Amino acid sequence: MFYFMFLLLLLLLFVPHVLFSSTHVAVVSPQDPVLHIGSNLTATCTLNPDLGLHAGNFYWTLNGIRLSSATYSLVSSNILSVNLHHLNGSRQKSGDNLVCHGADGQVLGGSCLYVATPPEKPVNLTCWSRNTKDLTCKWSPGGPGETHIRTKYTLKYKLRWYGREKEGENYSTGKQRYSCYVPRNLALFTPYEIWVEASNQLGSAISDITTLDILDIVTTDPPADIQVSRVGDLEDQLTVRWTSPPELKDILFQAKYQIRYRLEDSTEWKLVDDVGNQTSCRLAGLHPGTVYFVQVRCNPVGIYGSRKAGIWSDWSHPTAASTPSSDRLLSSTCESKPSEQNSTLRRELKQFFGWVRKHAYGCSGMSIKLYDQWRVWLQKSHKTRNQVGKQYFSLFVSSNQSS
Repeated sequence: MFYFMFLLLLLLLFVPHVLFSSTHVAVVSPQDPVLHIGSNLTATCTLNPDLGLHAGNFYWTLNGIRLSSATYSLVSSNILSVNLHHLNGSRQKSGDNLVCHGADGQVLGGSCLYVATPPEKPVNLTCWSRNTKDLTCKWSPGGPGETHIRTKYTLKYKLRWYGREKEGENYSTGKQRYSCYVPRNLALFTPYEIWVEASNQLGSAISDITTLDILDIVTTDPPADIQVSRVGDLEDQLTVRWTSPPELKDILFQAKYQIRYRLEDSTEWKLVDDVGNQTSCRLAGLHPGTVYFVQVRCNPVGIYGSRKAGIWSDWSHPTAASTPSSDRLLSSTCESKPSEQNSTLRRELKQFFGWVRKHAYGCSGMSIKLYDQWRVWLQKSHKTRNQVGKQYFSLFVSSNQSS
C-alpha cells in the first residue's frame, strides 16, 4: 500500500511537467508547402492560448534573416501572419526555413518552404555498353529549377518492337548522379528504345526517346599487358606492345588503337593516332636518357559485322620506361612493324639505299641490321647527318675497292 502511494505521488509531481512540455507553443501553417518560383505565400503562427502570450510581441525569420515587420499582420492576440512575395528558388534542397520567434528569440514553431519549378524533359541522353555485357546511360537535367528541389530520375528501356518496359536500378550519386547502370546482358541484334523520366512534387517530364543498337555503342576495357622497352642502343626510340582486351576474345571485331605518351615531368600528352589494328608500335624522335609514361586505348570496330565504329575505351594505366642516354635528338614519328611497306623505317631504309646506289655499285647485300648500325653510328657522331653519310660512303667504297 505504501509503495502504491509513493508511485502516485511521483505521477502527480512529474506528469503535469511532461504534459506541459509536450504541448505545442505555436503551430506554423501551411506546413512544408511546395511552391512555384515567383509565388506569393501567407503563413500564420498560431500560439497556444493557454500560455497567455501575445502574438504582437513575436517576429519571423527566413533562413535566419529577420523579416520586416511591415510584412506582418496581427490576426488576433494569438495569431501572427507574414506575407511573402515573389519567392525565389530554395537555397537548399532541404527547404527554406520559415520560423516564428518569441520576443526573447525563442523558437515557437516553423515550416520548410520548397520553392522550385516542375522538371523539364531531360536532355543529352547517351548510352554505351562495356564489352556487350551491360548498359550505362547518362543525361543532363532539363532546366535550372530542378536544382532547387529534389527531382527523381528514372531510366526506362524496352525492345523496340516487342518486350515489356523495364527500369534501371543502379543510379549514381554525387557529381555523377545523372547516370544509371544496368548490370545485365541485353539483346545484341534488336534495337532498344531508351528514355528518362523526371518527376518532383510539382510535376513530371519525359526525355526524347533514343533508339539504339547495343552493337553500335560498344566500348571495351583498356588494352592489357602494356610493355614498353628500348630498341637496342637507339636512344631516341621505344617499342610499345600490348594485348587486345581479353573480354572480347570470343567476339568478332576489328580493333583500332591509339597511343599517347608524355615526359616524366610534363602533363602534356602526345597522341599517336595511326597505329591501326596492330598490337605494337615503335615510338621515335624521343629525348635520350628520359623517362616516358605511355598509355594505350582501344576502339572496337565492326562488332559482329556492325558498320559503325565503337566507343574509345578508357586509357590503360601508365607504363614507364626510359630511353638510353645520348646528345642527339630526332624528329617524332611512330614507326610501325618492319613488315609494313609504308612505315617510316622502310621509307628511311629506301632513302639510304638510294643514296648509296647513287654514289656506288654492288650495295644490294645491305640489311636492316646494317642500317640500324648505321643509325647508331650517326647518333653518336657530333657532325651533321650529311657529313657523316659522306664519311660512311667513303669508307664503304674504299672497302669495296680493296676487296
